Amino acid sequence: MSFENFTRAGEYNEFRQHELRKRRLVMIDGNLMANDSTHLVGQSARVYQKGYWGFASASEPAGADKLGNTALANARAMQLFGGSSLSLPTVGHQGEHGTACQPNWSSKELIDWLKTVNELARSRYDKLASVKLVAMDEYHDKHIQNSAGARVYNNISRALTYMMLTVKDRDDKPVELMQIISGKGSFGDLDLSLSAVEKQLDELHRHLMDKREAVHAQGGLQTVVLAPDLAGILAHEAMGHPCEADLVLGGAVTGDMRGQRIASDLVTMVDFAHSYNGEELLMPVYADDEGTPARDVTLIKDGILTDFMHNRETSSRFGDQVTGNARAYAPDDEPLIRMRNTAILPGTSKLEEMIAGVEDGYYLMKTGNGQADTTTEFMFGVNLGYEIKNGKLGRAIKDTTLSGSAIKMLQSVDAVSSDMCWESAGYCGKKQPMVVSMGGPALRAKAQLGGE
Repeated sequence: MSFENFTRAGEYNEFRQHELRKRRLVMIDGNLMANDSTHLVGQSARVYQKGYWGFASASEPAGADKLGNTALANARAMQLFGGSSLSLPTVGHQGEHGTACQPNWSSKELIDWLKTVNELARSRYDKLASVKLVAMDEYHDKHIQNSAGARVYNNISRALTYMMLTVKDRDDKPVELMQIISGKGSFGDLDLSLSAVEKQLDELHRHLMDKREAVHAQGGLQTVVLAPDLAGILAHEAMGHPCEADLVLGGAVTGDMRGQRIASDLVTMVDFAHSYNGEELLMPVYADDEGTPARDVTLIKDGILTDFMHNRETSSRFGDQVTGNARAYAPDDEPLIRMRNTAILPGTSKLEEMIAGVEDGYYLMKTGNGQADTTTEFMFGVNLGYEIKNGKLGRAIKDTTLSGSAIKMLQSVDAVSSDMCWESAGYCGKKQPMVVSMGGPALRAKAQLGGE
């Protein structure tokens, strides 16, 4: 690791060297529409002084001392509004944590693969109106040091592909669905063989053909079985954010609910730092961007709200143990409290049994968008779902919405499947984007469904 020596400005200070590389290729109907890459390198310093933070960053090498002094001046300027005697935790992590990647694919290799997949889809499915393919990867390399003695190297890398097929329904309107292949590391770490891709495309096309004949869902309070993709997003968006301590201080509804029941006793929800069941997760964080050692945070235990995610400052404010959730996306971003690998833990039911136990309801499989707020109210778009009639899957349903209070929905959970699925394909938004992973089992609960 390459670290600088710098003066210990302020009560606490930290310095980060950060490199971010991203690449994106887009092919639509065999035509390459985008081939973009960005490479950002920068340094930043933060100083904590009498209750206020000062921050400074530079895209050119500026040195820890210079940036630290600028950050200290910014913190002192804020002291015109008063001060605080709050002290920060002094724990600091030391270590190197990188992602062991297979050799990555060149842009030419990716373009050739995109062409091959486009040709495969076009030759295999005769009713396609359009084929859109996207390949993206990104690499974060960070060196962090602070006045608490932390000396950390972190690397997080991921690669992903989106495969979107579009057909026309019986009213000649476009119907589309997307399949994602994503994972930790490089494109060399993903199974992008034609046999694997063909299997995924066949499943996607089967659902797409069902959706061509889709019917409207019945609106109102419904019994729903959420596939792991949707259950993971519910956990992250609707319950994860209200358990971030900075949002709790900002007025999240969870603020005075610790120790109270907010979910069925079948629900336990954890923000994992780096591993689950002895295996490293998709977004491993061994130490955060404040140099704090990362630990798992059990947010909900058997339905009871138990803990929040913290940075150094909020852990002191709450009198809680630090959790290592402070993360910065780009070189000129300050670390914010962010999730890492968030999931509801699996239960004991089988998905088939959960569906069989529904007389009249819906099996919801994929979402394209969604939003939630710190009251836990949420609304997600559902772009793939099926009726459940007398315990069996029926017709596909048209695009609809799932909404309600996450707390009320989780309190209604009466079955949790025994499987566990993880994915890392999107970004979490909170002033700045962030790479995260989410997962979980399938859930059966009640929620408001849009429809006729």
